[in-house]
Amino acid sequence: MTTYDAHFRVWRGDSDGGDLKDFTVAVHDGEVVLDIVHRLQATQTPDLAVRWNCKAGKCGSCSAEINGRPRLLCMTRMSVFARDETVTITPLRAFPVIRDLVTDVSFNYAKAREIPSFVPPAGLEPGEYRMKQEDVARSQEFRKCIECFLCQDTCHVVRDHEENKNAFAGPRFLMRVAELDMHPLDAAEETGLDRKRTAQDEHGLGYCNITKCCTEVCPEQIRITDNALIPLKERAVDRKYDPLVWLGNKIGRRKG
Repeated sequence: MTTYDAHFRVWRGDSDGGDLKDFTVAVHDGEVVLDIVHRLQATQTPDLAVRWNCKAGKCGSCSAEINGRPRLLCMTRMSVFARDETVTITPLRAFPVIRDLVTDVSFNYAKAREIPSFVPPAGLEPGEYRMKQEDVARSQEFRKCIECFLCQDTCHVVRDHEENKNAFAGPRFLMRVAELDMHPLDAAEETGLDRKRTAQDEHGLGYCNITKCCTEVCPEQIRITDNALIPLKERAVDRKYDPLVWLGNKIGRRKG
């Protein structure tokens, strides 16, 4: 087994402030950054705070920024860095720091609660739902999300503009709206809920300018921008500005 010493800079601090601290740590073949963090805890900084759980890229807990890029600590192999490269680990920049590498991501859970859930069709019992395979496949991509919130962290609408957070759900939850809006069994409109309108008016879809930064950092390779956000934008624009759709809605309301 090959072993070498690597130079790390790790952010230490809390909500009152902090700074980067330098460490030299032994690295073994095949290790990931989370292994190094654990070795730091075991040998040099036992009070280093880091959030993790599965170490298999499926729980989304160990989100952080490595050399300025949002990544999962457990899925970032040390082999992607040169041996003489300094590896800098910092907490997610878009969210308040609790301590060291642990951030307060409760913003995301608050946004999740704002998204109306799936509305089952009237008269259908669980087990009676039927969908075409192509419709299943379309929404299944979005269900791969592990809620690591890397897309939320890298989205500059959230990251660089604190004032936008009240009005903008972020890519993870706009993707959820898109998934429900394209679901063939979702009966939201029958209850008066227009997901396209709420995406625009209540969840800030218009703030997204499709830079695809969310797609670039997704560890599940979900094509958030191309397959969720852009189609949702197109449907929202059609609903709001297409004159034929507008006329159809007017006629429908009059008949009602």
